Amino acid sequence: MSENKTVTFIITRQDHPDSQPYEEEFKLDYRPNMNVISALMEIRRNPVNAKGEKTTPVAWDMNCLEEVCGACSMKINGKPRQSCTALIDKLEQPIRLQPMDTFPVVRDLVIDRSRMFDSLKRIKAWIPIDGTYDLGPGPRMPERKRQWAYELSKCMTCGVCLEACPNVNSKSDFIGPAFLSLPRLYNSHPTGAMNKDERLEALMDDGGITGCGNSQNCVQVCPKGIPLTTSIAAMNRATSIQMFKKFFGSDHMVD
Repeated sequence: MSENKTVTFIITRQDHPDSQPYEEEFKLDYRPNMNVISALMEIRRNPVNAKGEKTTPVAWDMNCLEEVCGACSMKINGKPRQSCTALIDKLEQPIRLQPMDTFPVVRDLVIDRSRMFDSLKRIKAWIPIDGTYDLGPGPRMPERKRQWAYELSKCMTCGVCLEACPNVNSKSDFIGPAFLSLPRLYNSHPTGAMNKDERLEALMDDGGITGCGNSQNCVQVCPKGIPLTTSIAAMNRATSIQMFKKFFGSDHMVD
Protein backbone atom coordinates (compact mmCIF):
# COMPACT_ATOMS: atom_id res chain seq x y z
CA MET A 1 0.00 0.00 0.00
CA SER A 2 2.87 2.38 0.75
CA GLU A 3 3.85 2.23 -2.92
CA ASN A 4 0.43 3.42 -4.08
CA LYS A 5 0.15 7.14 -4.63
CA THR A 6 -3.62 7.30 -4.35
CA VAL A 7 -6.44 5.64 -2.46
CA THR A 8 -9.74 5.02 -4.24
CA PHE A 9 -13.09 5.21 -2.44
CA ILE A 10 -16.47 4.26 -3.89
CA ILE A 11 -19.09 5.76 -1.59
CA THR A 12 -22.81 5.00 -1.71
CA ARG A 13 -24.60 8.32 -1.42
CA GLN A 14 -28.20 9.38 -0.92
CA ASP A 15 -29.32 13.00 -0.90
CA HIS A 16 -32.33 12.50 1.40
CA PRO A 17 -34.37 9.59 2.82
CA ASP A 18 -36.75 9.39 -0.15
CA SER A 19 -34.19 9.69 -2.95
CA GLN A 20 -32.44 6.87 -4.79
CA PRO A 21 -28.91 5.91 -3.72
CA TYR A 22 -26.03 6.30 -6.15
CA GLU A 23 -22.29 5.69 -6.09
CA GLU A 24 -19.60 8.35 -6.30
CA GLU A 25 -15.87 7.70 -6.63
CA PHE A 26 -13.14 9.69 -4.92
CA LYS A 27 -9.35 9.53 -5.13
CA LEU A 28 -7.08 10.75 -2.35
CA ASP A 29 -3.35 11.02 -1.94
CA TYR A 30 -2.11 8.24 0.29
CA ARG A 31 -0.67 9.08 3.69
CA PRO A 32 0.75 6.61 6.22
CA ASN A 33 -1.56 5.62 9.10
CA MET A 34 -4.72 6.85 7.35
CA ASN A 35 -8.03 5.49 8.53
CA VAL A 36 -11.45 5.76 6.89
CA ILE A 37 -12.47 8.69 9.07
CA SER A 38 -9.40 10.73 8.16
CA ALA A 39 -10.11 10.02 4.48
CA LEU A 40 -13.72 11.19 4.86
CA MET A 41 -12.47 14.34 6.57
CA GLU A 42 -10.19 14.98 3.60
CA ILE A 43 -13.11 14.54 1.19
CA ARG A 44 -15.17 16.94 3.28
CA ARG A 45 -12.41 19.57 3.14
CA ASN A 46 -12.17 19.26 -0.63
CA PRO A 47 -15.32 17.61 -2.05
CA VAL A 48 -14.10 16.84 -5.57
CA ASN A 49 -14.85 13.43 -7.05
CA ALA A 50 -12.58 11.25 -9.18
CA LYS A 51 -13.83 12.99 -12.35
CA GLY A 52 -12.59 16.31 -11.02
CA GLU A 53 -16.14 17.57 -10.47
CA LYS A 54 -17.09 19.65 -7.43
CA THR A 55 -19.67 17.79 -5.38
CA THR A 56 -21.39 18.00 -2.01
CA PRO A 57 -19.44 16.92 1.09
CA VAL A 58 -20.13 13.35 2.18
CA ALA A 59 -22.22 13.11 5.36
CA TRP A 60 -21.41 10.57 8.06
CA ASP A 61 -21.62 10.24 11.84
CA MET A 62 -18.67 10.31 14.23
CA ASN A 63 -17.85 11.38 17.74
CA CYS A 64 -15.09 9.87 19.88
CA LEU A 65 -12.76 8.54 17.14
CA GLU A 66 -11.60 5.90 19.67
CA GLU A 67 -14.08 3.05 19.06
CA VAL A 68 -16.02 3.95 22.19
CA CYS A 69 -19.15 5.81 21.02
CA GLY A 70 -20.22 3.55 18.15
CA ALA A 71 -21.40 6.49 16.04
CA CYS A 72 -19.22 5.87 12.99
CA SER A 73 -20.59 2.42 12.11
CA MET A 74 -20.88 1.73 8.38
CA LYS A 75 -20.25 -1.05 5.87
CA ILE A 76 -16.64 -1.05 4.72
CA ASN A 77 -15.97 -3.39 1.81
CA GLY A 78 -19.26 -5.09 2.63
CA LYS A 79 -18.55 -5.68 6.32
CA PRO A 80 -20.19 -3.65 9.12
CA ARG A 81 -17.58 -2.12 11.42
CA GLN A 82 -16.28 1.07 12.99
CA SER A 83 -14.70 3.42 10.47
CA CYS A 84 -12.42 5.07 13.05
CA THR A 85 -10.41 1.84 13.47
CA ALA A 86 -10.50 0.80 9.81
CA LEU A 87 -6.94 1.41 8.63
CA ILE A 88 -6.43 2.08 4.92
CA ASP A 89 -3.31 -0.11 4.84
CA LYS A 90 -5.39 -3.14 5.80
CA LEU A 91 -8.24 -2.59 3.33
CA GLU A 92 -8.53 -3.87 -0.21
CA GLN A 93 -8.95 -1.19 -2.88
CA PRO A 94 -11.17 0.23 -4.11
CA ILE A 95 -12.59 0.83 -0.65
CA ARG A 96 -16.38 0.72 -0.72
CA LEU A 97 -18.29 2.65 1.94
CA GLN A 98 -22.02 2.04 2.40
CA PRO A 99 -24.58 2.85 5.10
CA MET A 100 -25.79 -0.11 7.13
CA ASP A 101 -28.82 -1.71 5.47
CA THR A 102 -30.71 -2.45 8.69
CA PHE A 103 -31.46 1.20 9.40
CA PRO A 104 -33.21 3.91 7.35
CA VAL A 105 -30.79 6.26 5.61
CA VAL A 106 -30.95 9.94 6.53
CA ARG A 107 -28.27 11.09 4.11
CA ASP A 108 -25.22 9.37 2.57
CA LEU A 109 -23.69 7.29 5.39
CA VAL A 110 -25.87 8.76 8.14
CA ILE A 111 -28.55 6.39 9.43
CA ASP A 112 -31.60 6.71 11.67
CA ARG A 113 -30.84 4.83 14.91
CA SER A 114 -34.31 5.18 16.44
CA ARG A 115 -34.79 1.41 16.33
CA MET A 116 -31.95 0.92 18.79
CA PHE A 117 -33.03 3.71 21.13
CA ASP A 118 -36.58 2.30 21.25
CA SER A 119 -35.12 -1.10 22.14
CA LEU A 120 -33.10 0.43 24.99
CA LYS A 121 -36.34 1.85 26.41
CA ARG A 122 -38.09 -1.47 25.96
CA ILE A 123 -35.56 -3.41 28.05
CA LYS A 124 -35.19 -0.63 30.64
CA ALA A 125 -31.48 -0.25 29.98
CA TRP A 126 -30.74 1.73 33.12
CA ILE A 127 -30.37 1.33 36.88
CA PRO A 128 -33.41 2.96 38.57
CA ILE A 129 -31.76 5.48 40.92
CA ASP A 130 -33.06 9.02 40.45
CA GLY A 131 -30.58 10.71 42.82
CA THR A 132 -33.17 12.91 44.54
CA TYR A 133 -32.04 11.71 47.96
CA ASP A 134 -29.03 10.04 49.53
CA LEU A 135 -29.46 6.27 49.46
CA GLY A 136 -26.07 5.60 50.96
CA PRO A 137 -23.55 3.14 49.51
CA GLY A 138 -25.10 0.41 47.37
CA PRO A 139 -24.47 -3.32 47.68
CA ARG A 140 -21.01 -4.43 46.59
CA MET A 141 -20.65 -6.80 43.66
CA PRO A 142 -18.18 -9.66 43.99
CA GLU A 143 -15.02 -8.88 41.99
CA ARG A 144 -15.39 -11.92 39.76
CA LYS A 145 -18.95 -10.92 38.86
CA ARG A 146 -17.92 -7.31 38.34
CA GLN A 147 -15.24 -8.34 35.87
CA TRP A 148 -17.59 -10.24 33.54
CA ALA A 149 -20.24 -7.52 33.94
CA TYR A 150 -17.64 -5.01 32.73
CA GLU A 151 -17.22 -7.03 29.53
CA LEU A 152 -20.97 -6.75 28.88
CA SER A 153 -20.92 -3.02 29.68
CA LYS A 154 -18.59 -2.37 26.72
CA CYS A 155 -21.61 -2.36 24.39
CA MET A 156 -21.71 1.04 22.67
CA THR A 157 -24.98 0.54 20.76
CA CYS A 158 -23.07 0.76 17.49
CA GLY A 159 -25.60 -1.40 15.61
CA VAL A 160 -22.98 -3.63 13.97
CA CYS A 161 -24.43 -6.82 15.50
CA LEU A 162 -27.89 -5.85 14.25
CA GLU A 163 -26.52 -5.32 10.75
CA ALA A 164 -24.86 -8.75 10.77
CA CYS A 165 -27.90 -10.58 12.17
CA PRO A 166 -30.10 -12.13 9.43
CA ASN A 167 -33.13 -11.96 11.74
CA VAL A 168 -33.01 -8.16 12.02
CA ASN A 169 -34.66 -6.76 8.90
CA SER A 170 -37.56 -4.66 7.67
CA LYS A 171 -39.93 -7.65 7.85
CA SER A 172 -39.08 -8.49 11.44
CA ASP A 173 -39.55 -6.75 14.79
CA PHE A 174 -36.68 -8.68 16.40
CA ILE A 175 -34.82 -6.30 18.73
CA GLY A 176 -31.40 -7.77 17.94
CA PRO A 177 -28.46 -9.34 19.78
CA ALA A 178 -27.27 -6.30 21.75
CA PHE A 179 -30.63 -5.94 23.45
CA LEU A 180 -30.72 -9.60 24.45
CA SER A 181 -27.32 -9.20 26.13
CA LEU A 182 -27.85 -5.89 27.94
CA PRO A 183 -30.66 -7.19 30.22
CA ARG A 184 -28.15 -9.73 31.55
CA LEU A 185 -25.89 -6.84 32.55
CA TYR A 186 -28.60 -4.81 34.29
CA ASN A 187 -30.25 -7.81 35.93
CA SER A 188 -26.93 -8.80 37.47
CA HIS A 189 -26.58 -5.44 39.22
CA PRO A 190 -27.80 -5.56 42.86
CA THR A 191 -30.01 -2.51 42.32
CA GLY A 192 -30.87 -3.19 38.69
CA ALA A 193 -32.29 -6.57 39.74
CA MET A 194 -35.32 -4.70 41.09
CA ASN A 195 -36.57 -4.50 37.49
CA LYS A 196 -35.42 -7.99 36.52
CA ASP A 197 -38.91 -9.35 35.90
CA GLU A 198 -39.84 -6.40 33.68
CA ARG A 199 -36.77 -6.88 31.50
CA LEU A 200 -37.39 -10.59 31.16
CA GLU A 201 -41.03 -9.94 30.27
CA ALA A 202 -39.87 -7.55 27.55
CA LEU A 203 -37.64 -10.28 26.10
CA MET A 204 -40.56 -12.74 26.17
CA ASP A 205 -42.81 -10.44 24.10
CA ASP A 206 -43.05 -10.41 20.31
CA GLY A 207 -39.74 -9.50 18.74
CA GLY A 208 -37.85 -10.71 21.79
CA ILE A 209 -35.60 -13.66 22.39
CA THR A 210 -37.66 -16.11 20.32
CA GLY A 211 -36.64 -14.12 17.24
CA CYS A 212 -33.02 -15.20 17.61
CA GLY A 213 -32.05 -17.80 15.01
CA ASN A 214 -28.67 -18.55 16.61
CA SER A 215 -26.72 -17.66 13.47
CA GLN A 216 -23.90 -16.36 15.71
CA ASN A 217 -22.98 -13.65 13.21
CA CYS A 218 -23.24 -11.08 16.01
CA VAL A 219 -20.38 -12.41 18.11
CA GLN A 220 -18.11 -12.53 15.06
CA VAL A 221 -18.51 -8.84 14.17
CA CYS A 222 -18.82 -7.21 17.61
CA PRO A 223 -15.98 -4.64 17.75
CA LYS A 224 -15.72 -5.05 21.52
CA GLY A 225 -15.63 -8.84 21.57
CA ILE A 226 -18.69 -9.04 23.82
CA PRO A 227 -19.76 -12.68 24.42
CA LEU A 228 -23.18 -12.10 22.87
CA THR A 229 -24.03 -15.76 22.23
CA THR A 230 -23.18 -16.64 25.83
CA SER A 231 -25.48 -13.86 27.05
CA ILE A 232 -28.26 -14.98 24.71
CA ALA A 233 -28.00 -18.52 26.08
CA ALA A 234 -28.13 -17.16 29.64
CA MET A 235 -31.19 -15.06 28.86
CA ASN A 236 -32.87 -18.05 27.20
CA ARG A 237 -32.53 -19.86 30.50
CA ALA A 238 -33.68 -16.82 32.49
CA THR A 239 -36.79 -16.27 30.36
CA SER A 240 -37.66 -19.99 30.57
CA ILE A 241 -37.53 -19.79 34.36
CA GLN A 242 -39.60 -16.59 34.23
CA MET A 243 -42.19 -18.37 32.09
CA PHE A 244 -42.57 -21.21 34.62
CA LYS A 245 -42.67 -18.71 37.44
CA LYS A 246 -45.60 -16.93 35.76
CA PHE A 247 -47.35 -20.18 34.89
CA PHE A 248 -47.26 -21.51 38.44
CA GLY A 249 -48.03 -18.13 39.95
CA SER A 250 -44.99 -17.90 42.17
CA ASP A 251 -44.53 -14.61 44.02
CA HIS A 252 -40.92 -15.42 44.83
CA MET A 253 -37.84 -14.63 42.86
CA VAL A 254 -36.46 -17.64 41.04
CA ASP A 255 -32.74 -17.54 40.24
